[in-house]
Amino acid sequence: MMRLSRWHAAFAVLLVNAVFVAAESQAPASSRRPAIHYSVSLADLNDHLVAISIDLPPGSSERDLQLPVWNALYQVRDFSQYVDTVEARDTRGRPLAVRKLNKSSWRVSGTDGGAQVKYQIFANLSGPYGAQLNSSHAFFNLAEILMYPVDARSSPTVLHIGDVPRYWKIATALQRTSQGEFEAEDYDRLVDSPVEIGSFQESDFAEGGGHYRVVVDADPSDYVMQKVVAALRAIVAAATTWMNDRPFDNYLFLYHFPRGPGGGGMEHAYCTAIQVNAQLLADNPLSLADVTAHEFFHLWNVKRIRPQSLEPVDYTKENYTTALWFSEGVTSTVEDYILLRAGLLDERQYFKRLGEQITTLERHPAHLKQSAEESSLDAWLEKYPYYRSPEHSISYYNKGQLLGVMLDLTMREASHGAASLREVFQWMNQNYAKQGRLFADSAGVRQAAEAVSHADLGLFFQKYVVGTEEIPWDNFFSGVGVRVVKNQTTAGDPGFTAAQNFDAPAVVLTVKADSEAQRAGLMVGDAILELNGRATASDFGEQLQLIPRGTMLRVRIRRGREERSLRWRVGNKEEVEFVLQDVENITPQQKARRAAWLAGESQGEMRP
Repeated sequence: MMRLSRWHAAFAVLLVNAVFVAAESQAPASSRRPAIHYSVSLADLNDHLVAISIDLPPGSSERDLQLPVWNALYQVRDFSQYVDTVEARDTRGRPLAVRKLNKSSWRVSGTDGGAQVKYQIFANLSGPYGAQLNSSHAFFNLAEILMYPVDARSSPTVLHIGDVPRYWKIATALQRTSQGEFEAEDYDRLVDSPVEIGSFQESDFAEGGGHYRVVVDADPSDYVMQKVVAALRAIVAAATTWMNDRPFDNYLFLYHFPRGPGGGGMEHAYCTAIQVNAQLLADNPLSLADVTAHEFFHLWNVKRIRPQSLEPVDYTKENYTTALWFSEGVTSTVEDYILLRAGLLDERQYFKRLGEQITTLERHPAHLKQSAEESSLDAWLEKYPYYRSPEHSISYYNKGQLLGVMLDLTMREASHGAASLREVFQWMNQNYAKQGRLFADSAGVRQAAEAVSHADLGLFFQKYVVGTEEIPWDNFFSGVGVRVVKNQTTAGDPGFTAAQNFDAPAVVLTVKADSEAQRAGLMVGDAILELNGRATASDFGEQLQLIPRGTMLRVRIRRGREERSLRWRVGNKEEVEFVLQDVENITPQQKARRAAWLAGESQGEMRP
């Protein structure tokens, strides 16, 4: 009752038309559309309820408001399921009619003189892909909580964040205009800027003419800020020099290191939000550098070098694209190149990781029936565990990363070392991003690669991007003195398979008949919360594969609303793994080509 009382009392704050007139008169001629004003209240943080008000300037007599059905992930998540009580009043405080049009849009009548729309939305989705408000902090992907007027999506926006607890701070890449108030040129820019609010720790540094702010929401005992900053400095220096570009003056890193489940990162044009499980961070310090290098390079690939199939963003339904193998997968290729250049990864580690990627693809029978383009197109199915099984799909991240390496090596061979993947990205940056142009998905990538290598790459794209032909690995790696060896190994067999959807718990897909797992009571559909006492994180699959045969496996599962613990002894199984090794009698030419490849440069760029 107290919450409802405060909610209706808040309607006493009315819209004044003069505000919009003044804002319009001070704006440049190119942006004289009156601004849409958003107000976000954190007053009900214990109940995870965010109070939103939207001030609409005078205009049409009816205005439609839309809440996106997807954001951050290529998955429809229907954020409107969390909306409560959409109400509207005119500038004199009189109620206006609000009619729901479908699951995520509303029509307000009587808005010709301006209106104020209010609603509450439940926000408790943790991680870089969510929106969360609780007693510890707030983190918002704004598209998940803010509706937009359909006829004014391109209008300037002003965001006010109120009822912020004492000692909490606000971190965002948005332009601050006053205490708790920020602005953006339009809705798309607004919601491309996540907001962290809390008593976080922070640092900053300058590198190559850019200024970087680092914000961490985590237990201080779980990380060392100086080490985080040192890794970031090396990564941004390596990436910006590799691209020979820095399309920003200021950039923000937002980090969460939770002790519970979770992981992943989300790219934005001027910032990134990243979550790494605290235990994973302790066990594998490179885990932070991995996701950081990937998300930072996205500020070019995806955010600026952008496929035409992703524009314009349609917040009402899926945006289908065949280019995620490049936009996501080849970003992973460059991620490793950045880590090599930054000195955070060496040749031995890189070859080991590359072998693991090949092994992953080869262990997915679906690689013979689903192409990289089809995997990209089906990204919207990834939230379904059955689809993610190795028999039914491959990952555009996985195959895309390998395609990036293969394309790089193919171009080096065709151009006698004069062209590499670096030239492709610099060409696309110059001819697409800086010209405000979109590229034509796979055809656009091929165009760029052929432009810099002066080679016909049609067969490569037809076989391995559009098609599903088996990949002759040695044909690609021989030029750098590497061969791919297939080894038969005996590995631990947990007795089940599972698939994980980003930062959600892994879900059991199959349980082997007559296995120890089945006898222990594991069932298809169980959500795995813990593995040997450790909360499941983004490296769940890797951890499962590393469990030795004969050891006791302890899992905590959730089945429906019930949680229970199970334990059984791990069996064994025969598997094939792929490893990269030097060829016999490696030549000086192969050594030179390899050195340039691992440096991420063409041989013409290599310094003696």
